[in-house]
Amino acid sequence: MTTRVLVAGDHFVQNSLLVDALRREVPGEVDIRELTLPWPVEPFGRVGEVDEASDVEDELIEALRGVEVCVTQMAPLTKRVLDASPDLRLFCVSRGGPVNANLEAAARAGVAVTYAPGRNAVATAEHTLAMLLAATRRIPQTHADLAGGVWRGDYYKYDNVGPELDGSTVGLIGYGAIGRRVARMLEGFGASVLVHDPYVDVHGKVGLEELLRRSRFVSLHARATPETAGMIGAAQLAAMPRGSVLVNCARGALLDYDALCDALDSGQLFGAAMDVFPEEPIPHGSRLLTTPNLVMTPHLAGASKETAMKAAAIVAADVARYIRGEPLAHPATP
Repeated sequence: MTTRVLVAGDHFVQNSLLVDALRREVPGEVDIRELTLPWPVEPFGRVGEVDEASDVEDELIEALRGVEVCVTQMAPLTKRVLDASPDLRLFCVSRGGPVNANLEAAARAGVAVTYAPGRNAVATAEHTLAMLLAATRRIPQTHADLAGGVWRGDYYKYDNVGPELDGSTVGLIGYGAIGRRVARMLEGFGASVLVHDPYVDVHGKVGLEELLRRSRFVSLHARATPETAGMIGAAQLAAMPRGSVLVNCARGALLDYDALCDALDSGQLFGAAMDVFPEEPIPHGSRLLTTPNLVMTPHLAGASKETAMKAAAIVAADVARYIRGEPLAHPATP
């Protein structure tokens, strides 16, 4: 007996990757339908009661008719979708957290939700280091000057150059899969690492105040929760040594961005690099677009070919476990 599966990929975790992974894990045991979602050509957003999803409720409901398993990255698992999909039993989200799924409603409907933890750990760690170096060595600014025909010798002045990683202390706020990889990379640069994370016990763990006071570089890797929302504000930025560098490749909710702009304007921070923002896309007229010494990328730290392939492999493996009647490896619901 075959299991009917909807593959609802997008332009990053493509349908072809998901289908190939399923064929490897459960050859001949699945009847696959496909739906292509518009992300990232069209930004994700809030859909119904869930966040960071593609606005495709109607299309998803139609595609889920008679479907038992859905594998996706951005499809919205809302109460409306659940109510209209009585055959659905497994919803696999190929991302680090199932924020686009209403877990309570899924549990009530008897739909298991899984996700793909660690899929983008390598890509995000590498991007974090790239952003840290770009902000410290002012690579985007100097490139833009040269591309515009301007040779800025004043960048070589002592007051205009940044610190080295070698011999510096770097504070990591959050020490999950990404934070641990960043720490290993930093050690290769000769940096000392401090960690603030209430959920781990590791060498170099300190309180937040001590980490900020001692760190020349600070990188955010915590999850966005009610407890971590706004955890870095004006007081925390002021506690850092003057001329420090701050990187955020985690979530925009962790940081007060007005306070960040103030700290860059005043020189309290030498530089900063942000991949995530309180509102995405960044609205026209935002201070972030004119604040000096700020490097920005559009929420793509986790974007690599390997991330997409790992994501597909992780969710396909859980589909195989479901079909064999085995416990799921990464359940988000009971």
